[in-house]
Amino acid sequence: MKITIGGMPGSGKSIVGQSVAQALGYKFYSIGGIRRELAKKRGLTIGQYNALDEDTDTQVDDFQRELGKKGDDFIIEGRLSFHFVPDSLKVYFDCDLMTAAERIFKTSRTTEDKGKTVKEAYDNLKARIDSDRERYRRYYDLDAYDRSKFDFVIDTTRLSLDDVRKKVLDFVKKRT
Repeated sequence: MKITIGGMPGSGKSIVGQSVAQALGYKFYSIGGIRRELAKKRGLTIGQYNALDEDTDTQVDDFQRELGKKGDDFIIEGRLSFHFVPDSLKVYFDCDLMTAAERIFKTSRTTEDKGKTVKEAYDNLKARIDSDRERYRRYYDLDAYDRSKFDFVIDTTRLSLDDVRKKVLDFVKKRT
């Protein structure tokens, strides 16, 4: 089975995706993680990398397409993974923006995402979502945050990571 996870930053996609993959014995891929590594290799932050006046998406997009064609029994977490792996089970993690900002502020790997206050994390998050939407519309005529494109939408705002994990696993088991 191929499972794609998309959704809001700070909604728990990566950590829950890894946990669900482990529970199922699947391989896990994070497009955000791959993009951060590509940015780092160029000496850039992810924000700087995303803002480049060039197509920085092609490499990870091609990777996803190929994985979708050749792979099986994996979970891939990325904003447009649902599009590049169309025969996947598509899961969307939603989250209140302020809650997402608080989570990012507490757990973020980078100061760029985190900011110096929760309000700054919120503003950074809002700008990032706007940037994603503009970039994805320009290149793909898609909205990565359109919940109607997904088979299962879960609002993680008031749920623990374990609750989200259980709900996703229950949904996946019903579909197998």
